[in-house]
Amino acid sequence: MMQNFSFHNPCQIEFGEGQIAKLATLIPADARVLLLYGGGSIKHNGVYDEVASALSQHHWQAFAGVEPNPEFETLMRAVKFAREQRLDFVLAVGGGSVIDGAKFVAAAIPHDGDCWLIIGNRVPLKTALPIGVVLTLPATGSESNFAAVISRRETNDKLSFKNPLVFPKFAVLDPKTTMTLPARQIGNGVVDAFVHTTEQYLTYPNGALLQDRLAEGILQTLIEIGPITLAEPNDYNARANLMWAANQALFGLVGLGQPQDWATHAMGHELTMLHGLDHAQTLAIILPSLWRYRFAAKQAKLAQYGRRVWQLNGDDKVVAQEAIAKTEDFFQRMGLHTSLSAYQLDATIVADGVAEQLTRHNRLRLGEHLDLTPDDCRAILLTAS
Repeated sequence: MMQNFSFHNPCQIEFGEGQIAKLATLIPADARVLLLYGGGSIKHNGVYDEVASALSQHHWQAFAGVEPNPEFETLMRAVKFAREQRLDFVLAVGGGSVIDGAKFVAAAIPHDGDCWLIIGNRVPLKTALPIGVVLTLPATGSESNFAAVISRRETNDKLSFKNPLVFPKFAVLDPKTTMTLPARQIGNGVVDAFVHTTEQYLTYPNGALLQDRLAEGILQTLIEIGPITLAEPNDYNARANLMWAANQALFGLVGLGQPQDWATHAMGHELTMLHGLDHAQTLAIILPSLWRYRFAAKQAKLAQYGRRVWQLNGDDKVVAQEAIAKTEDFFQRMGLHTSLSAYQLDATIVADGVAEQLTRHNRLRLGEHLDLTPDDCRAILLTAS
Protein backbone atom coordinates (compact mmCIF):
# COMPACT_ATOMS: atom_id res chain seq x y z
CA MET A 1 0.00 0.00 0.00
CA MET A 2 1.33 3.44 -0.92
CA GLN A 3 2.55 5.39 2.10
CA ASN A 4 1.32 8.87 3.01
CA PHE A 5 3.41 11.76 1.71
CA SER A 6 3.61 15.49 1.09
CA PHE A 7 5.66 17.20 -1.61
CA HIS A 8 7.07 20.68 -2.13
CA ASN A 9 9.87 21.77 -4.45
CA PRO A 10 10.26 25.53 -4.84
CA CYS A 11 13.29 25.47 -7.16
CA GLN A 12 12.90 27.24 -10.52
CA ILE A 13 14.78 25.32 -13.23
CA GLU A 14 16.17 27.02 -16.33
CA PHE A 15 17.22 24.23 -18.71
CA GLY A 16 19.12 24.43 -21.98
CA GLU A 17 21.94 26.04 -23.88
CA GLY A 18 22.58 29.72 -23.16
CA GLN A 19 20.52 29.85 -19.97
CA ILE A 20 23.42 31.12 -17.84
CA ALA A 21 22.70 34.59 -19.19
CA LYS A 22 19.46 34.55 -17.19
CA LEU A 23 21.46 35.01 -13.99
CA ALA A 24 21.22 38.72 -14.71
CA THR A 25 17.52 38.67 -13.83
CA LEU A 26 17.30 35.57 -11.63
CA ILE A 27 19.41 37.22 -8.91
CA PRO A 28 18.03 40.43 -7.36
CA ALA A 29 19.85 43.52 -8.64
CA ASP A 30 20.79 44.66 -5.13
CA ALA A 31 22.14 41.27 -4.01
CA ARG A 32 25.75 40.98 -2.87
CA VAL A 33 26.74 37.65 -4.35
CA LEU A 34 29.17 35.01 -3.10
CA LEU A 35 30.19 32.93 -6.12
CA LEU A 36 31.27 29.56 -4.75
CA TYR A 37 33.15 27.09 -6.95
CA GLY A 38 35.60 24.20 -6.85
CA GLY A 39 38.96 23.44 -8.38
CA GLY A 40 38.93 25.92 -11.23
CA SER A 41 37.70 23.93 -14.23
CA ILE A 42 35.03 26.58 -14.81
CA LYS A 43 37.83 29.02 -15.67
CA HIS A 44 39.01 26.71 -18.48
CA ASN A 45 35.70 25.72 -20.04
CA GLY A 46 34.21 29.22 -20.33
CA VAL A 47 31.59 28.89 -17.61
CA TYR A 48 33.28 31.37 -15.27
CA ASP A 49 33.35 33.99 -18.02
CA GLU A 50 29.68 33.37 -18.85
CA VAL A 51 28.71 33.79 -15.21
CA ALA A 52 30.85 36.92 -14.85
CA SER A 53 29.22 38.42 -17.92
CA ALA A 54 25.74 37.68 -16.62
CA LEU A 55 26.64 39.29 -13.27
CA SER A 56 28.26 42.36 -14.79
CA GLN A 57 25.69 44.64 -13.16
CA HIS A 58 25.85 42.87 -9.78
CA HIS A 59 28.21 43.13 -6.87
CA TRP A 60 29.86 39.71 -6.57
CA GLN A 61 32.99 38.11 -5.15
CA ALA A 62 34.33 34.62 -5.69
CA PHE A 63 35.53 31.92 -3.29
CA ALA A 64 37.29 28.93 -4.86
CA GLY A 65 38.53 25.59 -3.63
CA VAL A 66 35.48 23.61 -2.51
CA GLU A 67 36.61 19.97 -2.53
CA PRO A 68 34.90 16.98 -4.25
CA ASN A 69 33.74 16.01 -0.74
CA PRO A 70 33.21 19.49 0.68
CA GLU A 71 35.24 20.01 3.84
CA PHE A 72 33.83 21.81 6.85
CA GLU A 73 37.08 23.73 7.38
CA THR A 74 37.10 25.05 3.80
CA LEU A 75 33.45 26.02 3.98
CA MET A 76 33.98 27.87 7.25
CA ARG A 77 36.63 29.98 5.50
CA ALA A 78 33.99 30.82 2.91
CA VAL A 79 31.57 31.71 5.72
CA LYS A 80 34.17 34.01 7.29
CA PHE A 81 34.89 35.65 3.92
CA ALA A 82 31.19 36.22 3.19
CA ARG A 83 30.55 37.69 6.61
CA GLU A 84 33.49 40.08 6.26
CA GLN A 85 32.34 41.18 2.79
CA ARG A 86 28.68 41.42 3.85
CA LEU A 87 27.57 39.06 1.07
CA ASP A 88 23.93 37.99 1.16
CA PHE A 89 23.30 35.66 -1.79
CA VAL A 90 25.14 32.38 -2.50
CA LEU A 91 25.65 31.26 -6.10
CA ALA A 92 27.06 27.74 -6.48
CA VAL A 93 28.78 27.07 -9.81
CA GLY A 94 29.75 23.43 -10.08
CA GLY A 95 28.54 19.95 -9.21
CA GLY A 96 26.92 18.40 -6.20
CA SER A 97 29.80 19.02 -3.84
CA VAL A 98 29.88 22.76 -4.54
CA ILE A 99 26.10 22.90 -4.24
CA ASP A 100 26.12 20.99 -0.96
CA GLY A 101 28.82 23.34 0.28
CA ALA A 102 26.73 26.33 -0.74
CA LYS A 103 23.79 25.01 1.27
CA PHE A 104 25.93 24.78 4.37
CA VAL A 105 27.50 28.21 3.79
CA ALA A 106 24.06 29.78 3.24
CA ALA A 107 22.86 28.29 6.53
CA ALA A 108 26.04 29.06 8.47
CA ILE A 109 26.54 32.73 7.54
CA PRO A 110 23.58 33.99 9.62
CA HIS A 111 23.85 31.22 12.23
CA ASP A 112 24.72 32.23 15.77
CA GLY A 113 26.51 29.35 17.44
CA ASP A 114 28.54 26.25 16.56
CA CYS A 115 28.04 25.80 12.81
CA TRP A 116 29.10 22.14 12.93
CA LEU A 117 25.84 21.39 14.74
CA ILE A 118 23.97 22.33 11.56
CA ILE A 119 25.29 19.06 10.15
CA GLY A 120 23.15 16.15 11.29
CA ASN A 121 20.28 18.55 12.03
CA ARG A 122 21.41 18.86 15.63
CA VAL A 123 20.36 22.49 15.92
CA PRO A 124 17.30 24.24 14.44
CA LEU A 125 17.87 26.72 11.63
CA LYS A 126 16.04 30.02 11.85
CA THR A 127 17.10 31.39 8.48
CA ALA A 128 19.50 30.91 5.56
CA LEU A 129 20.73 33.08 2.71
CA PRO A 130 19.10 32.52 -0.69
CA ILE A 131 20.93 30.11 -2.99
CA GLY A 132 21.19 29.86 -6.77
CA VAL A 133 22.94 27.19 -8.83
CA VAL A 134 24.72 26.86 -12.15
CA LEU A 135 25.12 23.11 -12.55
CA THR A 136 28.23 21.85 -14.38
CA LEU A 137 28.33 18.18 -13.29
CA PRO A 138 25.10 16.14 -13.39
CA ALA A 139 25.06 13.49 -10.68
CA THR A 140 23.53 14.25 -7.30
CA GLY A 141 20.39 16.26 -8.02
CA SER A 142 21.47 18.62 -5.26
CA GLU A 143 20.55 21.58 -7.45
CA SER A 144 16.85 21.08 -6.70
CA ASN A 145 16.56 19.45 -3.30
CA PHE A 146 17.23 20.50 0.29
CA ALA A 147 19.83 17.91 1.36
CA ALA A 148 23.61 18.26 1.66
CA VAL A 149 26.52 16.06 2.73
CA ILE A 150 29.54 17.66 4.44
CA SER A 151 32.86 16.10 5.52
CA ARG A 152 35.11 16.89 8.45
CA ARG A 153 38.40 15.13 8.01
CA GLU A 154 39.81 15.90 11.46
CA THR A 155 37.03 13.85 13.04
CA ASN A 156 36.47 11.32 10.21
CA ASP A 157 32.87 12.46 9.75
CA LYS A 158 30.85 12.60 6.54
CA LEU A 159 27.32 13.55 7.52
CA SER A 160 24.22 15.03 5.96
CA PHE A 161 21.69 17.66 6.86
CA LYS A 162 18.32 18.55 5.40
CA ASN A 163 16.32 21.73 5.72
CA PRO A 164 13.76 23.44 3.44
CA LEU A 165 15.52 26.76 4.10
CA VAL A 166 18.40 25.65 1.84
CA PHE A 167 16.32 24.79 -1.20
CA PRO A 168 17.99 26.60 -4.12
CA LYS A 169 15.77 29.35 -5.46
CA PHE A 170 16.77 28.45 -9.00
CA ALA A 171 19.03 26.12 -10.93
CA VAL A 172 20.52 26.74 -14.38
CA LEU A 173 21.12 23.49 -16.26
CA ASP A 174 23.04 23.99 -19.52
CA PRO A 175 24.18 20.62 -20.96
CA LYS A 176 26.97 22.37 -22.87
CA THR A 177 28.79 22.94 -19.58
CA THR A 178 29.32 19.17 -19.22
CA MET A 179 31.08 18.52 -22.52
CA THR A 180 34.62 19.06 -21.23
CA LEU A 181 34.21 16.89 -18.13
CA PRO A 182 36.63 13.96 -17.75
CA ALA A 183 35.18 10.53 -18.50
CA ARG A 184 35.64 9.55 -14.85
CA GLN A 185 33.30 12.32 -13.67
CA ILE A 186 30.68 11.48 -16.28
CA GLY A 187 30.78 7.78 -15.38
CA ASN A 188 30.49 8.68 -11.72
CA GLY A 189 27.53 10.93 -12.45
CA VAL A 190 25.63 8.24 -14.33
CA VAL A 191 26.19 5.68 -11.55
CA ASP A 192 25.32 8.16 -8.79
CA ALA A 193 22.00 9.00 -10.46
CA PHE A 194 21.33 5.31 -11.09
CA VAL A 195 21.83 4.37 -7.44
CA HIS A 196 19.81 7.35 -6.21
CA THR A 197 16.95 5.92 -8.24
CA THR A 198 17.30 2.33 -7.12
CA GLU A 199 17.47 3.24 -3.43
CA GLN A 200 14.01 4.78 -3.71
CA TYR A 201 12.64 1.98 -5.89
CA LEU A 202 14.24 -1.38 -5.29
CA THR A 203 12.80 -2.43 -1.96
CA TYR A 204 9.51 -4.37 -2.03
CA PRO A 205 6.22 -4.02 -3.98
CA ASN A 206 4.21 -1.20 -2.46
CA GLY A 207 1.45 -0.33 -4.91
CA ALA A 208 3.12 2.94 -5.99
CA LEU A 209 2.69 2.13 -9.67
CA LEU A 210 3.45 5.55 -11.13
CA GLN A 211 6.55 6.07 -8.97
CA ASP A 212 7.81 2.62 -10.00
CA ARG A 213 7.53 3.58 -13.64
CA LEU A 214 9.15 6.96 -13.07
CA ALA A 215 12.11 5.12 -11.54
CA GLU A 216 12.22 2.57 -14.33
CA GLY A 217 12.12 5.32 -16.94
CA ILE A 218 15.08 7.09 -15.34
CA LEU A 219 17.04 3.82 -15.15
CA GLN A 220 16.30 2.95 -18.77
CA THR A 221 17.34 6.44 -19.85
CA LEU A 222 20.65 6.19 -17.99
CA ILE A 223 21.34 2.75 -19.46
CA GLU A 224 20.62 4.06 -22.95
CA ILE A 225 22.55 7.31 -22.87
CA GLY A 226 25.29 6.47 -20.35
CA PRO A 227 27.63 4.80 -22.86
CA ILE A 228 26.93 7.53 -25.42
CA THR A 229 28.01 10.25 -22.98
CA LEU A 230 31.39 8.50 -22.69
CA ALA A 231 31.86 7.62 -26.36
CA GLU A 232 30.57 10.90 -27.80
CA PRO A 233 31.27 13.78 -25.38
CA ASN A 234 29.85 16.38 -27.77
CA ASP A 235 26.48 14.65 -28.19
CA TYR A 236 24.23 17.38 -26.83
CA ASN A 237 21.13 15.19 -26.67
CA ALA A 238 22.88 12.54 -24.56
CA ARG A 239 24.33 15.14 -22.20
CA ALA A 240 20.96 16.90 -21.91
CA ASN A 241 19.18 13.65 -21.05
CA LEU A 242 21.87 12.76 -18.50
CA MET A 243 21.53 16.17 -16.85
CA TRP A 244 17.75 15.84 -16.65
CA ALA A 245 17.77 12.20 -15.52
CA ALA A 246 20.23 12.97 -12.72
CA ASN A 247 18.05 15.89 -11.64
CA GLN A 248 14.87 13.84 -11.62
CA ALA A 249 16.50 10.92 -9.79
CA LEU A 250 16.59 12.96 -6.58
CA PHE A 251 14.03 15.66 -7.37
CA GLY A 252 11.56 14.15 -4.90
CA LEU A 253 8.93 12.48 -7.07
CA VAL A 254 10.42 8.99 -7.40
CA GLY A 255 10.37 8.28 -3.68
CA LEU A 256 6.89 9.64 -2.89
CA GLY A 257 4.85 7.01 -1.09
CA GLN A 258 7.66 4.48 -1.42
CA PRO A 259 9.70 2.60 1.18
CA GLN A 260 13.32 3.60 0.68
CA ASP A 261 16.68 1.97 1.32
CA TRP A 262 19.66 4.30 1.74
CA ALA A 263 21.98 1.72 3.27
CA THR A 264 24.27 1.76 0.22
CA HIS A 265 24.76 5.50 0.65
CA ALA A 266 25.29 5.21 4.39
CA MET A 267 28.07 2.67 3.88
CA GLY A 268 29.44 4.55 0.89
CA HIS A 269 29.88 7.78 2.83
CA GLU A 270 31.96 5.98 5.43
CA LEU A 271 34.02 4.22 2.76
CA THR A 272 34.79 7.54 1.08
CA MET A 273 35.82 9.13 4.35
CA LEU A 274 38.05 6.23 5.41
CA HIS A 275 39.64 5.30 2.09
CA GLY A 276 39.17 8.24 -0.27
CA LEU A 277 37.19 6.55 -3.04
CA ASP A 278 34.90 8.68 -5.18
CA HIS A 279 31.32 8.63 -3.92
CA ALA A 280 30.01 6.81 -7.00
CA GLN A 281 32.85 4.29 -6.83
CA THR A 282 31.67 3.25 -3.37
CA LEU A 283 28.10 2.86 -4.60
CA ALA A 284 29.13 0.65 -7.52
CA ILE A 285 30.96 -1.65 -5.11
CA ILE A 286 28.30 -1.85 -2.42
CA LEU A 287 24.95 -1.93 -4.25
CA PRO A 288 25.28 -5.34 -5.99
CA SER A 289 26.65 -6.93 -2.82
CA LEU A 290 23.81 -5.49 -0.76
CA TRP A 291 21.26 -6.84 -3.25
CA ARG A 292 22.79 -10.31 -3.02
CA TYR A 293 22.89 -10.18 0.77
CA ARG A 294 19.23 -9.08 0.92
CA PHE A 295 18.17 -11.23 -2.03
CA ALA A 296 15.16 -12.92 -0.42
CA ALA A 297 13.69 -9.63 0.83
CA LYS A 298 14.28 -7.84 -2.49
CA GLN A 299 13.63 -10.70 -4.93
CA ALA A 300 10.16 -9.53 -6.02
CA LYS A 301 11.33 -6.01 -6.83
CA LEU A 302 14.58 -7.25 -8.37
CA ALA A 303 12.56 -9.46 -10.69
CA GLN A 304 10.30 -6.54 -11.63
CA TYR A 305 13.39 -4.43 -12.29
CA GLY A 306 14.93 -7.20 -14.40
CA ARG A 307 11.84 -7.61 -16.55
CA ARG A 308 10.94 -3.96 -17.04
CA VAL A 309 14.37 -2.34 -17.21
CA TRP A 310 16.56 -5.12 -18.66
CA GLN A 311 13.82 -7.01 -20.58
CA LEU A 312 14.79 -10.33 -18.95
CA ASN A 313 12.61 -13.43 -19.00
CA GLY A 314 12.27 -16.42 -16.70
CA ASP A 315 11.16 -17.17 -13.16
CA ASP A 316 11.58 -14.53 -10.47
CA LYS A 317 14.74 -15.94 -8.93
CA VAL A 318 16.60 -16.28 -12.23
CA VAL A 319 15.52 -12.86 -13.47
CA ALA A 320 16.49 -11.23 -10.16
CA GLN A 321 19.94 -12.83 -10.24
CA GLU A 322 20.50 -11.82 -13.87
CA ALA A 323 19.38 -8.27 -13.10
CA ILE A 324 22.12 -7.92 -10.49
CA ALA A 325 24.70 -9.17 -12.98
CA LYS A 326 23.41 -6.76 -15.65
CA THR A 327 23.73 -3.89 -13.19
CA GLU A 328 27.33 -4.79 -12.33
CA ASP A 329 28.17 -4.99 -16.02
CA PHE A 330 26.63 -1.56 -16.62
CA PHE A 331 28.66 0.00 -13.81
CA GLN A 332 31.81 -1.51 -15.28
CA ARG A 333 30.93 -0.19 -18.76
CA MET A 334 30.68 3.23 -17.17
CA GLY A 335 34.27 2.84 -15.97
CA LEU A 336 33.65 1.92 -12.32
CA HIS A 337 34.85 -1.22 -10.57
CA THR A 338 32.49 -3.36 -8.51
CA SER A 339 34.92 -4.88 -6.01
CA LEU A 340 37.14 -3.55 -3.25
CA SER A 341 40.15 -5.50 -4.51
CA ALA A 342 40.04 -3.58 -7.79
CA TYR A 343 41.00 -0.51 -5.74
CA GLN A 344 43.65 -2.47 -3.79
CA LEU A 345 41.55 -2.40 -0.62
CA ASP A 346 41.46 -5.22 1.92
CA ALA A 347 37.83 -6.21 2.50
CA THR A 348 38.34 -7.08 6.16
CA ILE A 349 39.92 -3.73 6.97
CA VAL A 350 37.22 -1.88 5.04
CA ALA A 351 34.36 -3.86 6.57
CA ASP A 352 35.61 -3.43 10.13
CA GLY A 353 36.21 0.28 9.67
CA VAL A 354 32.83 1.01 8.09
CA ALA A 355 30.96 -1.00 10.73
CA GLU A 356 32.77 0.92 13.46
CA GLN A 357 31.95 4.26 11.84
CA LEU A 358 28.28 3.36 11.41
CA THR A 359 28.11 2.43 15.09
CA ARG A 360 29.84 5.68 16.11
CA HIS A 361 27.37 7.67 14.01
CA ASN A 362 24.43 5.75 15.49
CA ARG A 363 23.47 4.31 12.10
CA LEU A 364 22.28 1.12 13.75
CA ARG A 365 19.10 0.34 11.80
CA LEU A 366 19.36 0.77 8.04
CA GLY A 367 17.40 -0.45 5.04
CA GLU A 368 13.74 -0.34 4.09
CA HIS A 369 12.82 -2.50 7.09
CA LEU A 370 15.24 -0.76 9.50
CA ASP A 371 16.74 -4.14 10.31
CA LEU A 372 20.18 -3.84 8.72
CA THR A 373 22.76 -3.57 11.51
CA PRO A 374 26.43 -2.55 11.38
CA ASP A 375 27.25 -6.25 11.56
CA ASP A 376 25.12 -6.85 8.48
CA CYS A 377 26.93 -4.01 6.73
CA ARG A 378 30.22 -5.59 7.66
CA ALA A 379 29.08 -8.88 6.09
CA ILE A 380 27.97 -7.08 2.92
CA LEU A 381 31.37 -5.42 2.53
CA LEU A 382 33.19 -8.71 3.08
CA THR A 383 31.29 -10.15 0.10
CA ALA A 384 32.36 -7.11 -1.99
CA SER A 385 36.00 -8.20 -1.84
